[in-house]
Parts: sequence; structure tokens; C-alpha cells
Amino acid sequence: LVFVFAFAMGVLAGGTQFQSQDPDFKAVEDTWRIITEDYIEKDNVDRSALSRAAIEAMMALIDDPYSAYLDAEAWYSSMKQMEGTYEGIGAEITVRNGIVVIVAPYPGSPAEQAGLIPGDMIMAVDGVSTEGMNHVDVVLKVRGPKGTGVTLTVFRPEENRNIDIDVMRDEILEKSVRLTMIEGYAYISISRFTEKTNMELGIALEEMVAFEPEGIILDLRNNLGGLVDPVVNVTSRFITQGTVFTIKYSDGSEKVYKTSRQDVTTDLPMVVLVNGFSASGSEVLAGALQDHNRAVVAGTTTFGKGSVNALSPIGVDQGIHITIARWLTPDGNLIEGNGIEPDFKPGVTGEALVAWAVDYLDNAE
Repeated sequence: LVFVFAFAMGVLAGGTQFQSQDPDFKAVEDTWRIITEDYIEKDNVDRSALSRAAIEAMMALIDDPYSAYLDAEAWYSSMKQMEGTYEGIGAEITVRNGIVVIVAPYPGSPAEQAGLIPGDMIMAVDGVSTEGMNHVDVVLKVRGPKGTGVTLTVFRPEENRNIDIDVMRDEILEKSVRLTMIEGYAYISISRFTEKTNMELGIALEEMVAFEPEGIILDLRNNLGGLVDPVVNVTSRFITQGTVFTIKYSDGSEKVYKTSRQDVTTDLPMVVLVNGFSASGSEVLAGALQDHNRAVVAGTTTFGKGSVNALSPIGVDQGIHITIARWLTPDGNLIEGNGIEPDFKPGVTGEALVAWAVDYLDNAE
């Protein structure tokens, strides 16, 4: 339905006659026809702007923080980020309780170098308030060409004040998987799931063999998710058979995603670290490992973003980012609004939680 509706808007924007089978859409068609054919100043009407206004109004009405209209520039930028490269400041952000929050700057990114830290609340971008903006709106305002600057006004809770932080945009070449060895264990962090994530993880698993690790600490803290296929493939490196997750659509139908064959896998003991900013794809991965009794999950309850968001093309070079379904864990648990409940809540954060994981694996042997 998403693609059919989007195609209808694209045809209308082009001025071609189109008869919808939906009676509720007839008024929209009639309005378009009257404005573009009968209005006295029809030659002065910018059809692209008219189409864009209609789409933006519909997206605003559904009032979903994860759904938004993408113009040509935003559409291209979104495609580049899914590839793991784009121009911007290099930070994960999300919306929590209507407030835009910095989840984590990427290591070495302009955001980190400028002093942005997890938990900073973005109140304005270049002096424009973020009140009422959704996640995509803010991302598009923050991104921009390499070499250009952007000023973020952030509220820092621990300091109880607003701070203006200037950031110089750059090309972000994101490496989503990082491997280090900690006291005989492979510490693997995954920041998000891009087209390159599964390949990067495969390389990391091959590299760790030389160190003969006794177990794995998989850090999914501050991971807001990403693409579906990499989530399935990454999970399949730890679970070689069975269900990864199920998608439940609005009409009640379901699609079950099973593991996929991977060249490099591991059955080492695992601890998965999560926090309140582990969302979407990272919740799917943590939930699958937990339900299959493949790993213990430690930290705090995850974000609870169990929604499937599709990047759907509309028209020639535009798109919409829209929620189309919900995630379920292999045991049928709904992630949306609930999150993944950890097996252990040690009550520590940061490096202390990593140290807890090391102790757990030591004692589990």
C-alpha cells in the first residue's frame, strides 16, 4: 500500500489523469484537478511545491516521529547513509518524549571533536527551534556539505543549562564494527547496521581467532538500528538455525525471518550489553540471542522501538520514511513500547559494565 499510494502521488504531480479506487482519495484528486485546470492563476502555481505541501500535510497528520517526507536532497542523503557514508557531523540522534537527544557521537567525528556528548538535548539548529520536529527533520537540518558549519543549541542535564556548540561538517566514513581484546575476551561493538556491517563483523570474527578468545562481549549500547538484512546476517553469525524475528503488518499478516548461511560463525560464550538507547535492529539482535539462549543480556531495558520503517520512493527522486509494521522476537514478544528486558541489571554503566561482563564470563567457565 505504501508503494501504490506513493506512485499515485507521483502521477498526480506529473499532471497525468489518475482515478483512484479509494473513495476517500477522490477529494484530493478533485482538488488537484481544480487547482491545476480551473484556478484563474493556475499558470503561477508551482506544481512541485503543491505536491510537496500535500505530502507534508499528510505525513504531519499521522503524527509518527519515525515517519517523514524526504525531498530529493534528503532522499539521496538517506541512501548514502545506508551505505555507511555521508556528509554531516557524525552522531546518532533519536527522539525521546518529544525531545531530540544525542545518543552517541562516532569516535573521531566532528561531533565528538566539538564536544557533543550522549544525553545532550538538541533544542535548536542554527537558531531554529527543534520543538515539534521529528527525528528525520532534525537529521536533515544537521547534515550538510563537508566544510560547512552548523550551530547546535543543546541542553546538558548535568549542567542544567543551554550550550551553543559549533560543529564543522565533514565526510563521515562510518565503520560500524570495532574489535578489541579485553582480558582474554573479544569485545565487539556495533554502532549501527549498514550495508557493510555484516562484512565488517565477518572480518572481526576472523581476526579474533588469532587471539584465541574465551568468549565475546557484544556491545549494542547506543545502537539505534539500521537495515534489516544486516541484522539478519549478523544474528546468523551467532545463531545458525531458527527464527531471527517476525514482522507483523497492519493487516495481521506476518513474515518470519530465518537465519541465513554465513561463511564465518562462532559459538563462543557471549554477553550482550544494552541500554536505553539500544533500539530497533539492536533490540531484534539482542532479543534473538536471548530467546535462543545463545547469550545473556545485561544492562538496562532497551528503547522499545519495535517498528519497521520503510524508505519508500515516491515520484522521481523523492521518498517517505514510514512505519509499516512491528517487530516480534522469536518467542513472539512485542518490542514496541516494551523493549528487551535484560537478564541482568548490574546497576553500572560505561566501562564498569564491560568489567562486569568480563567477571560474568570468568565465573561462567
